Amino acid sequence: MFMNKFKKSDQPPILMSMSIALLPLRDIVIFPHMVAPLFVGRTKSINALSTALRQDNKAVFLATQKDASVDSPSEENIYETGTIGTVLQLLKLPDGTVKALIEGKKRARIKHYLPNDSCFTVEVEEICESEEYGPEIEALARNIKNAFFSYARTNKNISSELANTVASIEDPPRLADTVASHFSFKIKDKQRLLETEDVPHRMTLLYELMHSEIEILQIENRIKGRVKKQMEKMQKNYYLNEQMRAIKKEMGDTDEQQSELQELEKRIKRKRMTKEASAKVQQEFKKLKMMAPMSAEATVVRNYIDWILDLPWFDRSKIQRDIEKAEDILDADHYGLEKPKERILEYLAVQSLVKKIRGPILCLVGPPGVGKTSLAQSVARATNRKFIRLSLGGVRDEAEIRGHRRTYIGALPGKVIQSLKKARVNNPVFCLDEVDKMSTDFRGDPSAALLEVLDPEQNCAFCDHYLDIDYNLSEILFITTANTLPNIPVPLQDRMEIIRLPGYTEHEKLRIAKGFLVAKQIKLNGLNAKNLHFSDNSILTIIREYTKEAGVRNLEREIASVCRKVARKVAQKGQDTNILISEQSARKYLGTPRYRHGQVEEKDEVGLSTGLAWTEVGGEILTIETIFMPGKGKLDVTGKLGDVMQESARAALSYVRSRATRLGINPGFYQETDIHIHVPEGAIPKDGPSAGIAIATSIVSALLRKPVYRNVAMTGEITLRGRVLPIGGLKEKILAAHRGRITRVIMPAENKKDLSDIPAPIMKQIEIVLVDHADEVMSSAIKLKANESIFQEEEESLPGFIPKKSQEIQPDINRDSTIN
Repeated sequence: MFMNKFKKSDQPPILMSMSIALLPLRDIVIFPHMVAPLFVGRTKSINALSTALRQDNKAVFLATQKDASVDSPSEENIYETGTIGTVLQLLKLPDGTVKALIEGKKRARIKHYLPNDSCFTVEVEEICESEEYGPEIEALARNIKNAFFSYARTNKNISSELANTVASIEDPPRLADTVASHFSFKIKDKQRLLETEDVPHRMTLLYELMHSEIEILQIENRIKGRVKKQMEKMQKNYYLNEQMRAIKKEMGDTDEQQSELQELEKRIKRKRMTKEASAKVQQEFKKLKMMAPMSAEATVVRNYIDWILDLPWFDRSKIQRDIEKAEDILDADHYGLEKPKERILEYLAVQSLVKKIRGPILCLVGPPGVGKTSLAQSVARATNRKFIRLSLGGVRDEAEIRGHRRTYIGALPGKVIQSLKKARVNNPVFCLDEVDKMSTDFRGDPSAALLEVLDPEQNCAFCDHYLDIDYNLSEILFITTANTLPNIPVPLQDRMEIIRLPGYTEHEKLRIAKGFLVAKQIKLNGLNAKNLHFSDNSILTIIREYTKEAGVRNLEREIASVCRKVARKVAQKGQDTNILISEQSARKYLGTPRYRHGQVEEKDEVGLSTGLAWTEVGGEILTIETIFMPGKGKLDVTGKLGDVMQESARAALSYVRSRATRLGINPGFYQETDIHIHVPEGAIPKDGPSAGIAIATSIVSALLRKPVYRNVAMTGEITLRGRVLPIGGLKEKILAAHRGRITRVIMPAENKKDLSDIPAPIMKQIEIVLVDHADEVMSSAIKLKANESIFQEEEESLPGFIPKKSQEIQPDINRDSTIN
């Protein structure tokens, strides 16, 4: 009985104060009457224990940190209420830490901290507990003991000796502290129990926490029981199934697995494939029959057999050999593109005569939007083959082409074999799109893997890493597409027949728009031919002022934009609405023109020449400006030019200096003059040697203060001796000149053979000037007066000759030389 064990005195209890070393604790709360081992490693904590050992009572104050992650706690990070304990044992460990055995004695509260650098020292006051108990305390004590017994039955970590010890405790505060120390409460809950001074309140709080913890433990035990029963049931079912299989085997009965194997064996017998593939499948099938059905290896073998059986080893499409019909299909789908069409028709003609020929490997090279991929689709339609498209843009793993070996988890064949499985025929048109966009990394070079795929001498025995048997790819008509050739490795180029698709002319774009694009967009936007009609001038306006491309992709987008706006009007006014698109209405629908077209310079300018450049999207016009300023002979070349173009500018200047005497210029002009050459649109990178003669013309024009014809464009590489070397991309450059309303083009004489590729209507509108030397360029490009020659008499060009001062033409360095 706890009743009236002690009587409460009339005087308040005397609180005893004492100075004592403080040991901050992490993740533990020490209660009175609790014995616990502590591992101490912080310097201040070790010093606190050493200080306690030097005292007669070996006392140390134990308080818990608020944040256990703080390695060096401050005063604010330590709870004020703790326990005065006694150091029972201290043992130094080899790693420098200390193991201490601590026993809690009394509750205490920190009054204030005392200055001490070696360890925390505090002045504490003991907390005196009320010693007058009533019936409520006895009831709480019984409930706590019963709850502890219940907890001990469900928790194997609680021994029977501990349960008996708790049952023998008669002192209520000691009972509460002993029970609290053996429960895994949260640190905050334990600290609340330690800080609660009123014993009935403390025991009530303890009982609530115990009840909650016991409920959680019981739920955990129920979950563990259910899981255990489920596992036992699965093991029992597995054992019974194995027994049933053994019984059926003894009785000669077949199960589902046997029926699947029989069906698979029938498929193997029916499938027509090569001898190597057939032998491989038979070998793998024997392995499969001896394996456990649910094993991982059986799944791998089964997938391998399915892949081999699903491939079209000898399944082919019936090829259309009617050349006239194929030609009609190609012409209906694409306007122009004569060379690719001619090559396809040649292939069909040879195949109709020989009956069997290896599929050609074509590479269509051209700027975006000229119809490379759609042409491959038309080839498939014209030859009655199935069409497969595989985009290689961004592919950097060799396994994408050759597949993974079966040793890897989740291994699959390469994209070539996967695509053939989808097509279900062995002779499709296989389009390898963007073959110039592949890259390389540590996983291999996919372009090297393509060497075998695209080699007519090797692809009849293509070996995929997954299949590990030869597969015949020679009947496939491979067509690859690319924007530029330099990005394709040379060995890969050597295995393909290169067919260039240049940009469309303005006339061709008009025909394509009228014949294909307009009708397509009218249908896609829910209109009909009565609702909308484009005039030729409106289409030309869109081509000239709203697109700047070699293909027709942006042209189709602009036509679609007009169709959408017309569709809105038709939806508002009714299906009988009829709208004619003229030049003015095209500008109204599409807004402000984006590009200047057909606007040559208003007048012939000094130091301003026009060059022609080739880009991935077709030809472009370059404007080259040159000015002279007082200086020390410095040459500035700007406009984001590449190294080759800068070297070309220096070569052009050296040529001009070598011709200074013949041009009537002081040979030392460059010593007191700075030269600045600029190519506008400085945000766009430019490179290449073909602007050499245009740069030289601009320099000579600025020196002589003679203007350059504004309707003349030029292209050609210049040497130090003035020779004009041939260039590439001539057709694209001539088309760009035609778009820019240039009427005369100066070009190297060695490029005369390339003029056959230029459409006849354009050749009639542009005058071609063939030159071998830069002197001819100056005579044709620089505007002179009647009977005036740009070069002086021959004798004036003798070494060391300097013209008379009255005849000398010096560059005007006091004004902008671009002013006429």
